[in-house]
Amino acid sequence: MNVSKLLAAAVAAPLLGVMLGGTLMALTPPAVTHRPFGTLPDGRTATLYTLTNAHGAQAEVTNYGGVLVAVRVPDRQGKLADVVLGFDNLDGYVANFSSRATAYFGSTVGRYANRIASGKFSLDGKSYQLFINNPPNSLHGGKVGFNQKLWTARILPGATPAVEFTYVSPNGEENFPGTLTVHATYRWTNENQLRMDYRATTDHDTVVNFTNHAYFNLSGEGSGSMLNTMLTLYAHHYTPINANLIPTGVVAPVAGTPLDFTKPTAIGARIGDDNPQLRYAGGYDFNYVLDAGQPAQPALAAEAYEPASGRELRVFTTQPGIQFYTGNFLNNVHGKHGHVYNRRDAFTLETQHYPDSPNQPSFPTTELKPGQTYHEVTVYQFSVR
Repeated sequence: MNVSKLLAAAVAAPLLGVMLGGTLMALTPPAVTHRPFGTLPDGRTATLYTLTNAHGAQAEVTNYGGVLVAVRVPDRQGKLADVVLGFDNLDGYVANFSSRATAYFGSTVGRYANRIASGKFSLDGKSYQLFINNPPNSLHGGKVGFNQKLWTARILPGATPAVEFTYVSPNGEENFPGTLTVHATYRWTNENQLRMDYRATTDHDTVVNFTNHAYFNLSGEGSGSMLNTMLTLYAHHYTPINANLIPTGVVAPVAGTPLDFTKPTAIGARIGDDNPQLRYAGGYDFNYVLDAGQPAQPALAAEAYEPASGRELRVFTTQPGIQFYTGNFLNNVHGKHGHVYNRRDAFTLETQHYPDSPNQPSFPTTELKPGQTYHEVTVYQFSVR
């Protein structure tokens, strides 16, 4: 596969789609604006950054939790809609993230995205016990993960709207070893590409795994079920789970199972099948092993297409895995504009290393050592058909 040609073809699509809708917006200088987003309980103020491209499409991010708050992109008629679930203000995120039923809406999760079995792992002969916040496991960094931190923000110079968030996690935070310095950069291009770069360095051997936990509905947030969305995953294998949603250590083929999305398939087509893996997860909540492996440049990992709106999301990444999740635990969440989010109202495509990798020697390593730089890239590409 020629990745550069594939990316070039992908980025051309949004502009064509907007023009076909007959409502191409007048070109304006791309810009980053910002405003207060709310006040944390300790009195600190979070900021909302709006990244607007030359065609008026927008991505919004906040330095609280590195959250992707909104993505406003056109449908096939050129009508903009926000396709990311979330809240109107900081208070909504703070309340959700601090609750036992947190959904991690749009946040940057770490130090370790996804689950670690029993919250335990060993490194350099020493055992570590993390906080159990998803019994019996540790999930997305523990009790107070990076999604609840106020990151330092910096608007980056250049023609493409971009913001860099930085957070320094001290040694021992949530019982992880090493002082970890993390940079998360969001860039929003004129081709409706949201590029997310994650970089991290450490002063002590540690484990690292980051992802963005955005929930998407390509009809627009608050529009109800997304089960008609057509999904393709460029993954012929996945990591089966046990009843605790922890990988068994096996890498298994998706062929012959309802987990097979190697060809475009409606998300809802087989979600109710009588399958033990689907029963464990309550729907889809699986790590897919990407065919591209760990490429040096972002490779195509997934495509989601919503037939009614015509919106399409393509995901490119350097990560080895992608967690496909169908909002199985969303229940009466009051989100933006008074909309209520429920089960099956959104999906996630979380690029990542595999769950529980610190306890699975056969999985790609998530260890980071002093002198090394963790660097992973994910691109969300929005277009229309």
